[in-house]
Amino acid sequence: MASIKQVTAGAVRIGGGAKISVQSMLNLPADDIAGSVAQAKELQAAGCDIVRATVPDAAAVKTIAALKENISIPVVADIHFDYKMALEAAAAGADKIRINPGNIGSDDRVKAVADACRQKNIPIRIGVNSGSVEKHILAKYGAPTPEALVESAKYHISLLNKFDFDDIVISLKSSDVPTAVKAYRLMAATSPYPLHIGITEAGTMHMGQIKSAAGLGALLLDGVGDTIRVSLTAPPVQEIYAAKDILRAIGLEKSGVNIVSCPTCGRTKIDLIGLATRVEEALRGCEKNITVAVMGCAVNGPGEAREADVGVAGGDGSGLIFRKGEIIRKVPEEALFDELMKEIFNN
Repeated sequence: MASIKQVTAGAVRIGGGAKISVQSMLNLPADDIAGSVAQAKELQAAGCDIVRATVPDAAAVKTIAALKENISIPVVADIHFDYKMALEAAAAGADKIRINPGNIGSDDRVKAVADACRQKNIPIRIGVNSGSVEKHILAKYGAPTPEALVESAKYHISLLNKFDFDDIVISLKSSDVPTAVKAYRLMAATSPYPLHIGITEAGTMHMGQIKSAAGLGALLLDGVGDTIRVSLTAPPVQEIYAAKDILRAIGLEKSGVNIVSCPTCGRTKIDLIGLATRVEEALRGCEKNITVAVMGCAVNGPGEAREADVGVAGGDGSGLIFRKGEIIRKVPEEALFDELMKEIFNN
């Protein structure tokens, strides 16, 4: 069910069998050029593939230009109602435009944006969400149902197709997980365009990650989705970490450390929760393609986690360092973290 069509934003291919790309959006004031550049650099360093910035006015166009000068990943200009901002962002070097053609007015405005993007090979993302569905479509379905979201997207597609523009990416976001999942499945079954998938307004770090994992995981395991954003009420870099973790959990991201740890039980004699948390944070940016186990006892250590490349198993105030089920050495509890790190980075 992967999209048939492929578009290119900068050097990143979207759809048509390309690798799933990860996106986030800057959250600083649109005219804060220095802050936006610094935040974009942080996102790029964390593994962000595409970054988006809002362009509400002419001052924000300067931010687009500055981003293009300072980062190497594609920059998306987020436009809402003013078609002139789309034209200016395209001229400033934006690699992709996010706009709903039906929101910018007459046909001549839609044509102007389509022509400008075609001339510069800039794809357009049509971003439909539960709050943007047209009144006549809402009246037909009675609510922003999955079917309503899909019909709205196809309406906007027709506006661009009218002017021979076809480099399109579609998003159908809802804060309701079942609605979003069904909408994307319907779109994937009836449209060739690449899909930008996400659960909009998903919430804080806790619930936002859970909703996103549920929705994006279900879609990606079905082969639906070409580029993703995890929307969190949190610093944007946390969206990248969460997205990478989701892709890694379902086997679509092979780089980076896979951490397995047991839920603890009465056999646990060390501070396993603290140790596992510390290990996870320390390995956040590690690109080694390995599995690291943090286990509470010898039963769950070299036994159940024998397939781990390296791991630790707690004892009574001490622990075992092991590799592929083979015990290497026993160390005191206070040395477990340091010894585990040595084993990971020195081998």
